[in-house]
Amino acid sequence: MRDERDDVISWLLEEENPSVRYLTLRHLLKRREGEGEVQEARSDIMRTGPVPKILDKQLPGGNWGRPEDFYMRSKYRGTVWNLILLAELHADPEDERIRRACEFVLRWSQDPTSGGFSHLGSGEKGGRADKLLPCLTANMTFSLIRLGMLEDPRVQKALDWIVRYQRFDLAPFESREWPYQYDHCWWDHTCRSSVAKALKALAEVPEGTRSKEMRATIEKAREFFLVQNIYMKGPGSKRKARPEWLNLGFPLMWNTDLLELLNLLLRIGGEDSRMHDAEMIVIEKMQENGRWLQENRYPDRYLVALEPNGAESKWVTLNALRMLEMLPR
Repeated sequence: MRDERDDVISWLLEEENPSVRYLTLRHLLKRREGEGEVQEARSDIMRTGPVPKILDKQLPGGNWGRPEDFYMRSKYRGTVWNLILLAELHADPEDERIRRACEFVLRWSQDPTSGGFSHLGSGEKGGRADKLLPCLTANMTFSLIRLGMLEDPRVQKALDWIVRYQRFDLAPFESREWPYQYDHCWWDHTCRSSVAKALKALAEVPEGTRSKEMRATIEKAREFFLVQNIYMKGPGSKRKARPEWLNLGFPLMWNTDLLELLNLLLRIGGEDSRMHDAEMIVIEKMQENGRWLQENRYPDRYLVALEPNGAESKWVTLNALRMLEMLPR
């Protein structure tokens, strides 16, 4: 007799969302990468669903929209946002269009001296050193690693930037020396989103290849969230730091939520009692049919249609089940 979980898994395996199908096979059903059904699902990512629709809108230079509008003036539609989405959807790193997109971002956004990523730049000089953003640096590093560029020296330089410059302050950091010139990133406390995305980038590096410095940075990021019970406004506080983090969704772009954070923290360090409240919030959001809703995204801002707000979400359900898989039995 089929149980509720079987019905949910069957729903996640439907062919209309090949990325979710692929990840369900790999992470929930524990199928090996080389198995035929897994390979077919992986290939379908490039043939159906949002990935080919995004790539159809790509310009010959590897960008989406005007080259100079890769971040700020075309938010959620410019090149960096589409690169994040392609990485989240597990697009094929070997596809020439993906390679062009990666090269565009490295050429236009990365500061060639420090390795950080800037929201302003040009194809000739790269990203402006005085316009670097920690969340953008981490998001681009994550995306480039996910899209097959971990060994590229420029990506290694970006990882070094995160290790060297990412901070984890819970109190005001008063220095305004480069690269800490933006108040919204560093002033009252380190921006929580930048820490989340730094953790996400470093978690993408295979565990056996992480340097001592990377491991130390991961531990700092992990403790930064755990000491706040993930979503509270400082140690011992009863006030929520970012109430919107309790609304679960996909994709998250520069922001994060409880589910993304829990999956990262469990993946890199296992269970901790300080996660329990956040875990219960996620668990209690499960619907009677074993599915979760899409609660936190901007359905009209992307180049292609994804899951509508308020509807049952295959992405949120997949990620919630992955979280549950990592909890102690």
